[in-house]
Amino acid sequence: MLTAIGLMPPSLLLAFTFALAIGAAVQLPTWQSTIPELVPRSDLRAATRLEGVSVNLARAAGPALAGLVIAGFGVAPVFALNALSVVFLAVALLFWRRRPGSGMQRERFVPALRAGGRYVSYSPVTRRLLLRVVLFVAPGMALWALLPLIASRQLHLGAAGYGALFAALGAGAIIAVLILGRLRRRLSTNGLLTPAALIFSAALVIIVLTSNFFVALAILVFAGLAWTAVLSTLNAELQVFLPVWVRARGLAVYMITFTGSMAVGSLIWGVVAQGLGLRITFFIAAGVMVAGVVAGLFWRVPEIGHLDREPAIYWPEPRLAMDPEPESGPVLVTVEYTVAADQEEAFLEVMDHLRQSRRRTGATRWGLYRDGDHTNRFLELFTVPSWEEHLRQHEGRLTGTDQEIEETALAFSDPPARAEHLLPP
Repeated sequence: MLTAIGLMPPSLLLAFTFALAIGAAVQLPTWQSTIPELVPRSDLRAATRLEGVSVNLARAAGPALAGLVIAGFGVAPVFALNALSVVFLAVALLFWRRRPGSGMQRERFVPALRAGGRYVSYSPVTRRLLLRVVLFVAPGMALWALLPLIASRQLHLGAAGYGALFAALGAGAIIAVLILGRLRRRLSTNGLLTPAALIFSAALVIIVLTSNFFVALAILVFAGLAWTAVLSTLNAELQVFLPVWVRARGLAVYMITFTGSMAVGSLIWGVVAQGLGLRITFFIAAGVMVAGVVAGLFWRVPEIGHLDREPAIYWPEPRLAMDPEPESGPVLVTVEYTVAADQEEAFLEVMDHLRQSRRRTGATRWGLYRDGDHTNRFLELFTVPSWEEHLRQHEGRLTGTDQEIEETALAFSDPPARAEHLLPP
């Protein structure tokens, strides 16, 4: 409405854009975390790829359609149609009958936020996936941020031509959804990420060298395919890896990483282009992306297909002589192991994996100590913020992979390990 009556200065436009981003920050992780509720786990990668392709297709098709509408009717109808489109999503959500949850009481906001942060901090797979997002998105944003200048200054196009360039990116996203499933069956995660990033870096170089509109369209089709291939693959791997209880929080960190890389990358490449020009900027961005590909050869994304990410409730019910209040804490849990000298090295190696498992699922502190009088006696200690938080470890935060790690550690102890719970007096 403000645009239609001519009351939309740049400062207000930026303020509304900021508000839209706040809404997206709340909506997108929640939206993506519903995918496992809609499809079987065996189809999760394919569904996530399809969702990622649809997002990138929308990102490309939106400006393309906007260019046509602006050329014919002006700017205000674009915002009106965008507002109208949200109604369809609202109707779909109103008719969705979601399956009931597990019945567990919802976590309080601040402890839940901290638990999600701890999971990401002590999950090497998650951190590696987030690193690869930064290495690809930050240099790749040179294309998205500066494509308007390519259209206007290099290709001398108007709004309709600019929309056509975005349509070419969308066409690449469509091709990606048609071929990614077949490629994923033949290639590993790293085997797909590396060539896709190289294709995108080549597109960065070629797009800034051509002045032919049709060549630019062809290049952007490949760029759209590569962009979608990388991001949908990383997103799918994260969806498959994250346990149910922390999936939305993990995806929220992914969205912070993704949009943060977009924001910082756009700003940096805009500043660089203003000082050095378009051509040099795109060359630098391509070089940074190639450097990220080389770094990815050392910081490889682990293959996670063999990991059991289903919830595993295998800890016995804690039997105490008292009934602690849910918020009482911190809770100190001790586990005593007796390990033969010839198995000590293997035991300590497994305990390092167990440390990460404890920290991922709720422990704020962890330590392993040896008894000075009995050198074959080890004492594991970990602290959980509250009794409620510790019960969540018992009731669904652990996965089959956590169970495998813990059972391997327990197998070293003879006699069997013994656990105790200590609470504040």
